[in-house]
Amino acid sequence: MKKSDSSFSFSVLARSAGARRGVLRTPHGTVETPAFMPVATQGSVKTLTQKQVEELGTQIVLSNTYHLMLRPGAERVASLGGLHGMMAWNKPILTDSGGFQVASLAALRRVDDEGVTFRSHLDGSLHALSPEKAVEIQEKLGSDIAMVLDECLVYPAERDIVHKATERTSAWARRCLKAKSREEQALFGIVQGSVYENIRRDHAQELAELDFPGYGIGGLAVGEPKELTRAMTEISTAELPVERPRYLMGAGTPGDLIESVARGVDLFDCVLPTRNARNGTLFTSTGKLAIKNARYADDQGPLDPDCSCYTCVTFSRAYLRHLFVSKEMTARTLNTIHNLHFYLELMRRMRRAIEEDRFETLRKELSQRLDGPSA
Repeated sequence: MKKSDSSFSFSVLARSAGARRGVLRTPHGTVETPAFMPVATQGSVKTLTQKQVEELGTQIVLSNTYHLMLRPGAERVASLGGLHGMMAWNKPILTDSGGFQVASLAALRRVDDEGVTFRSHLDGSLHALSPEKAVEIQEKLGSDIAMVLDECLVYPAERDIVHKATERTSAWARRCLKAKSREEQALFGIVQGSVYENIRRDHAQELAELDFPGYGIGGLAVGEPKELTRAMTEISTAELPVERPRYLMGAGTPGDLIESVARGVDLFDCVLPTRNARNGTLFTSTGKLAIKNARYADDQGPLDPDCSCYTCVTFSRAYLRHLFVSKEMTARTLNTIHNLHFYLELMRRMRRAIEEDRFETLRKELSQRLDGPSA
């Protein structure tokens, strides 16, 4: 690692069928990889307390630079002890840069070589986010891992547009590196290139030469077919340094996680488990389950008999359905506890399988049945 990242390190401990078992060391603790990061967009995992998040076995969470920039503001977060102090969360935190909002808030932003100008979705005020500003904000937030500002595009996008956005992302990455001043915060580069093999491969090679302590794989899980997601993930990991962590941004379903770990990915984040929980879609050992369905009205069985989470060992499907259709707030909490437990347990199972060199067996067992249609 570079001297400026002396408080951050990553080691690969075991390999199995393309998958990696590692350990990521940060100023606020270690992360056993492969790992899933619950999304705490505004400093909170929706519907859960920090104690509940920690009790589920969460090692690291992700927060959002754009949203925290608008409210409560980076300066206020810094005055409250940074994200760790404000949230009362003493484990690792990764902050994104606002690059995803370039795609998700396309109607409210303007991009040029200098950076991105956003019109706030809260009050319409204008906010300029340059690479330097993205680094400055994340340093005030005090996260353990920060991301460079990138230009993320949704699928599909024309080759010329993707090429220009990728060149801009490279230029911004260099500016972020130059602006970085906090030694204890690791700054990750982000590979872009949409679904164009040559552009993505070239960009991964270019960023690898910049010697970041870790790398995000961006511009995927934005509407493209799964086979393209997986192909582009494999192209990206093949070009990135083997001794550095790889983070597939925004993915995805349980099957996505398994297939991406098989391609050498170490870190993940996604709103899917928490958002689906709030909408009543639950992940189980036999596939997805829609708890609102009338078939569960008198079902006294557990949500998932193979699950050991608080929700499953305590409550029946009938009760969970009652809470959900009654629009009780508790339904969202119990559903979120289950879905996050399911994701985190899946990561634990994959880590064990890699350690025991039986990852391919687990992959075949789980991949096809976890992402099935809702029952």
